[in-house]
Amino acid sequence: MSNANTNEIDWMVPSGTFMGIPNGRTVRPGQAAIIGIPFDCGTHPTRIGSRQGPAAIRQQSGLVRPHYPPLSDTNVLIDLNCVDLGDVAVTSSEVDKSFSAIEHALDSVLFSGGYPVTMGGDGSISLPQLRAVHRHYPDLVLLHIDAHTDAYDVPGYNTSSTFMRAAEERLIDVERSYHVGARGSLALPGIYEHTRNLGYRLILGDDIRRRGVGDVMAEVRGTIGKRPVYLCFDMDYIDPSCAPGVATPTWGGPSADAAFDLLHVLAGLKIVSFDVNTVSPPHDLGGMTACLAAHVMLIGLHLIALGRNAG
Repeated sequence: MSNANTNEIDWMVPSGTFMGIPNGRTVRPGQAAIIGIPFDCGTHPTRIGSRQGPAAIRQQSGLVRPHYPPLSDTNVLIDLNCVDLGDVAVTSSEVDKSFSAIEHALDSVLFSGGYPVTMGGDGSISLPQLRAVHRHYPDLVLLHIDAHTDAYDVPGYNTSSTFMRAAEERLIDVERSYHVGARGSLALPGIYEHTRNLGYRLILGDDIRRRGVGDVMAEVRGTIGKRPVYLCFDMDYIDPSCAPGVATPTWGGPSADAAFDLLHVLAGLKIVSFDVNTVSPPHDLGGMTACLAAHVMLIGLHLIALGRNAG
């Protein structure tokens, strides 16, 4: 039916957004803004495809529902008045220009008082986001959940150097920041020692299995306290038997339910920005990794809603 005064068709709804939420161009205080970042460096030796991640996650998000009783039985899409801003205008492999666009997009959301919830894209996209978030939260801490530390002592900008550069630029309080879940084979020696020497706290995948999620996350929560948190979740943290469509599959990780259990324990932290990355649709099976990423994003939205009053 058309509105006679505006000539608008009021029985049409936007298509192609995350979980069917409205498209938007502006953000209001307290609003969660979904942002796609279809960027990868294009330098991975065997797997390029994370630039297609946002489109796949949006498509598979139609299978996810907004209520999540393990954390909250509210409709978080309404609670946070979620809006999908679309994709940042980036060009894969053009690092400087693309990083500037990513930083500007995050800065705009934060300046408006919103909560950025982003989907990549490879792990390099976290650096320009941290630059923007640090500008608004100078006492920011990082909680990075990943099979890799991404803090290698290598030059330039790539997926391995993200948190090396973040430490150098003093974007976060490294002494209260964590890398959680690192495991598997490594390209260079001394990676874990180097990560710790930068000041980061490192909890390996073996530590989680030995100590248990509850004990590990109690340490994390006690260290972070009421500080604002940038939560970064790389989908290769989850074992490739559950999440095959990632850039760097690393065997020996947790199942989906174990990964969810770890995220649930974060309820109450002051999460101010959430970043899910490294879905690579060309290497996925039936969209299962993209669907799992959409579910992780839903959990992140509930965590943001629960932590709004922290600190």
